[in-house]
Parts: sequence; structure tokens; C-alpha cells
Amino acid sequence: MQLRLSGRLEPEVLEELRLLAVSAGADVCGTILGSRQVPDAATFVGKGKAEEIRDVVAREQADLVLVNHDLSPAQERNLEKIANCRVLDRTGLILDIFAQRAHSAEGKLQVELAQLEHMSTRLVRGWTHLGRQKGGIGLRGPGETQLETDRRLIRDRIKKLNERLEQVSVQRRSRRKARHKVPIPTVSLVGYTNAGKSSLFNRLTASAVYAADQLFATLDPTMRRIELPGKASVILGDTVGFIRHLPHDLVEAFKSTLEEVAEADLLLHVVDAANPERLDQMQQVNNVLAEIEAQSIAQITVFNKIDLTGEAPRFERDANGHISRVWVSARTGEGMDLLLQALADHFRRHRQRYRFCLPPEAGRLRAVLYERFDVIRETAPETGGWMLELALEPAQLAWLRQQSDFRESYQVPEAESILAPTGS
Repeated sequence: MQLRLSGRLEPEVLEELRLLAVSAGADVCGTILGSRQVPDAATFVGKGKAEEIRDVVAREQADLVLVNHDLSPAQERNLEKIANCRVLDRTGLILDIFAQRAHSAEGKLQVELAQLEHMSTRLVRGWTHLGRQKGGIGLRGPGETQLETDRRLIRDRIKKLNERLEQVSVQRRSRRKARHKVPIPTVSLVGYTNAGKSSLFNRLTASAVYAADQLFATLDPTMRRIELPGKASVILGDTVGFIRHLPHDLVEAFKSTLEEVAEADLLLHVVDAANPERLDQMQQVNNVLAEIEAQSIAQITVFNKIDLTGEAPRFERDANGHISRVWVSARTGEGMDLLLQALADHFRRHRQRYRFCLPPEAGRLRAVLYERFDVIRETAPETGGWMLELALEPAQLAWLRQQSDFRESYQVPEAESILAPTGS
């Protein structure tokens, strides 16, 4: 059920509802459209449209009505009475999909919290004959109604879930802090759901993260290390996809997961290049990024699925000469080398050239430098040892200076910027 409240009814909105229904496992047997200036306070759709829904439900023998809007508890309840079947609004539908797709312990906790937050506003029945009596002088009375009991139990459960998620959040911050001890930048894949983030993640990392042509195929974040050209590494993270009007309860519940996005050094904004509504989807993603305070993080836009558009793999640079857009296909692998080059180009901007003169006894440190950093040149001084020239980011230099076997006397007082490569 889709109601046009103002302006025109965009077909992609209705198609998205259909995809959500299919992703939830429903068989769509009918579509009902309507138009109103303002929602009806009692049923949202109005009495006449509600009766039309009832007739379609009876004719198609449907057992569920999906409404592509957020309904109040009273509206949902009144529609159910008229239609004689269960009614689910947009938020409830998305929560149901999330409940099916959550596999990790953290993901299940997050989904349950969002479901309880949503359910807490929809408790409507109370049975006084199930009241909890308390004995004692001055304490006799009806006690708690069933409705009050349910609300109390839900509040208690929400409190416990928040406590457990806080523990998970602390653990996640500890892991993030441990990653930061080793100077490897993090890159998060973000984008509209079904844009191909997980397929791109699998292609870049040679992993087997679940990927399917459906909305919200991946919920649980996954982190992998990948190597870039120029002796550089990044931690790549796959995250949940976004969607227009993403329920606020979900954003709140998945805040610890989305912290991985907010703490990233770079965002790869994956876009379905074959989708005619890609510009609107990009804006919806940026809206969610603003909600989690990640809008200021640098982005590289990755136009995926060029195998469906017939475009050639390529990249574009911005006014500063930095790669800002890349066209790839995660399915065929076209353009992956260009994407890796774009990542290397981005992180190479902040590198400086440093020279270190290591004595013969610093062989272990030399091995670490070759293993983790970009060694440009090595020469052998007449005094023995090694003269190394490296390209280091500020974080890498800071990490190096904290190592127990590093001496400030090793660094030769000379540094110059390493320019990003030019050309397209």
C-alpha cells in the first residue's frame, strides 16, 4: 500500500517497497495506490481506501498488508480491524528483514533492541484479570494490568540490551584502538543497499562474505586487510547498506556498528551505476552519514556494475588532481586496479620522504621497515649499517618513533613532500 500525500508518486518508491517485501520473503499479490492531502488520523489511508484494502485482501486471500509509511499504533490497529489481517508499516517491515539477516551476536542484540523500541509503542491490550496482586495492609488493589506488565518487561529487556551493547561497544573500541597502534588506515564501504558493496569487498579481499541481489543482504560488519600499490596497506570494512527513510531506531541500535564508518579515514561510496535513481540514492546515503556525523570524512565515489551499463573502467580526478570517482564492476573485476590505485593515491598525498641511518645492530628494525613501510631506496654507508629512504605518513612516523629499538639519532634531518602521481 502506497499513499501519495503531496507531489507525484515516484515509481522507484513503489519498486523499493516491492523489493523490501520480496527480501522479507513475502509473495506480492496486489498493489494499492492512493492519494490524500493529509493522512487520516484514524487509519492513515482514509475509510474508503481502508475498505478497498479489505476487499483486495479478501479477494486475494492475503494474510499481510504492507504499508510504505510509518503508522501510529492506533492507525495500525484500526487498519487491522478493517482489513481482518495483520498490517505492517515500513519500519516494521525493515525490522523483520534485519531480524532475518542478523547472524552475529552483536547484530542480533541490535535488531532485538530496535524491535523492542518499536514494539513498546504498540502495546494496546491489558487484561485486569491477570493483574499481579500484592498483599499487605494498604497494598491491596488491582495490581499491574497485563499491559503494564508487558511494558515493564520490555523496559527491563531494553535496559539489559543497552548494557550488553555498551559492553560490545567497549570491546569494539578496544579492537579499534589496537588497530590504531599499528599505523594502518581504515577504509569503510558505504552505499545504498544492493549497490554491490559486499561483492566489491569480496573482490578486493578475496573473501567470501555473503552477497546477494537483495536488499540488506549484509548486516554484520567485516574487516579485512588489503595491500595497495607502493608497499601500503589499509583495513577495508564492509557495513550495512542504507536506504531512504532508514528507521531512526535502527540507526540508534546500530550505532556501535556505524562507529566503524564514523571512525574511518576514508569512505568508498559505492553506487549502482545501472540504477536510474542513483543520484537520489547517493543523497540518501549522505543524509545517513550526516546523521552519524560522518559527513566530513573524505569520500571516493565508486560507480559499480558497469558490466550492466556498457561503460569502460576509468577514473576521474577533482580540481586538486586527486582521484575522486572510479568506474568498476565487482562482478567481472574490471577497474579493480584503478580502484586500488585511487586508494594508494589518496593515502600517498600525506606522505613525506624521510632518511634513516641505521647501525649494523638495527637489523630487526630494518626488517620491520621493509615489512610495513614503503622503502624507496637503500644505500650502504662507508661506516657500515644502512641508509634507508622511506615514504611515511604522519601516523606511521609517530608509530615508528614509539618503538623501543628506534633512536632519534637514526633520522637524518631532511624531508621533502612526495607528490601524488599526475595524469588521468
